[in-house]
Amino acid sequence: MALVTATAPYDLRFDAGRLCLDLLATSHPRERLDALAPLCAWITGSGLVPPGTPLTHADPSWPGAFRELRASIALLVRDWLTRDTLPPYDHTPALVRVNDVARAAPPAPRAVRREDGSLVRELDGPPECAALLAAVARDAVELLTDPAARAGLRQCEGDNCPIVYVDTSRGRRRRWCSSEVCGNRERVARHRRRAALARA
Repeated sequence: MALVTATAPYDLRFDAGRLCLDLLATSHPRERLDALAPLCAWITGSGLVPPGTPLTHADPSWPGAFRELRASIALLVRDWLTRDTLPPYDHTPALVRVNDVARAAPPAPRAVRREDGSLVRELDGPPECAALLAAVARDAVELLTDPAARAGLRQCEGDNCPIVYVDTSRGRRRRWCSSEVCGNRERVARHRRRAALARA
């Protein structure tokens, strides 16, 4: 497999504010982790590995492993978001899965000196799938167990948008996963409604 660094062909987003939430966004509006190339683009684009890290050793089992972890994290995040409106549901299997995945050691970073004397981050060796999954699972554990971070969890108010993000805006007034995506759609829809009323 060729080294994948570009993310544009896969329409990937990294604006949820947390690594684990960026993983959740890969299922909307369509599945993006259905093959190895887009997964490798996501791994690189999310910052899970330093830019230029070769992922040539990745195999076709990786996308399924990431989708499985994504499903478990999604259950736990949605459970938190609906805690006041829906009866509690026992997501013990999802919690066990996330905790099990988090036990593995994440990829080990090291500082490497460039020719100009500056230091850059590299990994100590090729990152294994379990190590990469562990980094995402640990981020989910940290998010869901930190009351301050968890309090900032929001679901996008955009029409039919399930994306969850961490609201770190002043006054916690952020309404959309992305002002450029869902926010823009909402503004266009409002404009059309006003124009239709004016014509009527």
